[in-house]
Amino acid sequence: MNLSRVVESVPPSGIRRFFDIVSQMEDVISLGVGEPDFVTPWRIREAAIWAIEQGYTTYTSNYGLLELRQAIARTLDAQYGVEYSPTNEILVTVGVSEGLDLALRAILNPGDEVLIPEPCYVSYKPCTLFAGGVPVPVPGDPADGFAIRAAALEAAVTPRTRAILLNFPNNPTGATLRREEMARVAAVAERHDLWMISDEIYARLTYEGQHVCMAAIPGMQRRTILLNGFSKAYAMTGWRIAYAAGPAEVIGAMTKIHQYTMLCAPITAQMAALEALKNGDRDADEMVMQYDARRRLLVRGFNDIGLPCHMPEGAFYALPSIARTGLDSETFAEELLREERVAVVPGNAFGACGEGHVRCSYAASTAALEEALRRIERFVRRREGGAACAGTPARGARTHSAAVEGSMQ
Repeated sequence: MNLSRVVESVPPSGIRRFFDIVSQMEDVISLGVGEPDFVTPWRIREAAIWAIEQGYTTYTSNYGLLELRQAIARTLDAQYGVEYSPTNEILVTVGVSEGLDLALRAILNPGDEVLIPEPCYVSYKPCTLFAGGVPVPVPGDPADGFAIRAAALEAAVTPRTRAILLNFPNNPTGATLRREEMARVAAVAERHDLWMISDEIYARLTYEGQHVCMAAIPGMQRRTILLNGFSKAYAMTGWRIAYAAGPAEVIGAMTKIHQYTMLCAPITAQMAALEALKNGDRDADEMVMQYDARRRLLVRGFNDIGLPCHMPEGAFYALPSIARTGLDSETFAEELLREERVAVVPGNAFGACGEGHVRCSYAASTAALEEALRRIERFVRRREGGAACAGTPARGARTHSAAVEGSMQ
């Protein structure tokens, strides 16, 4: 029997493919999947256990628990100075992934275009297609840390453009967007009357400066669909709990789809998320400090090995260049996994301009990152000189032990 042509045209996730391979291998260090290596803090887990013991096992409002929505509204106001009504401008979703799907389906008509800066998270283009839209990639410049510029976005606008989809801090590059450039991007949306879908799931994981919320840019709250959640900052990936905030009209449309498809987010996850907002800051801050130390270790290690890598300012990913090996990103990832049992994600999984790079998550222990760097260095040396170079660092690189020492200074 025939299947949907749109679904058949979309390839499987480049991330999940490697995750599935890794799950069947032993002694693999995975830098592939963007999942915190921390366990959800005990106070958050305890809140869910208490909720179950007290019999909180029912449906909630389609919008989510009012108390949770009130806490989200207070948090957004305190952090960014943006005010949302908990009653009709906030929707609790099953992860940011559901929020993105709802947002796209709520605003797109068939053939509408969505501008998507690349490299980008693997689901952005497929979700746009599933919603009947047309994804329009806007490549970033590798020499500029893949930064997206307002001029490049404006050059891609056509009469069919309906929205801009941004993700900062960015997956897979770790890049952030400065307020000045964000204001210029906002001006593009204003001039062309576009929706802005702003995926800010990594907002809490910002290491350089302060995160700037798109909705806080003057004039942008009325046209921004803000997506955020609990997976990354609070180590709650498996809880699948997030939220969307925006004008009542679009949140109402998203809720209409949500009530017919998902109904509501699990009540126990909502109770846990409420505890995270009330009492989870200290745990989140501690995790961010550890990620900060790990990013310095990993990026310094890549540069010393001879794989140029810019310093990510947020999230927990690094995107080193593998150009000197002469391998394309898929071959590099497959051979590294087979020969050294280190899992990374090919850069082309995040768009064509990601080719020549691989994404590496530093949401792993320091010991795992150090060992991964040793294995990657061996792999790179073999590609550059074979056995004759076995005792010599790659050209222009120090030994990995020196790289690790330097990264901890």
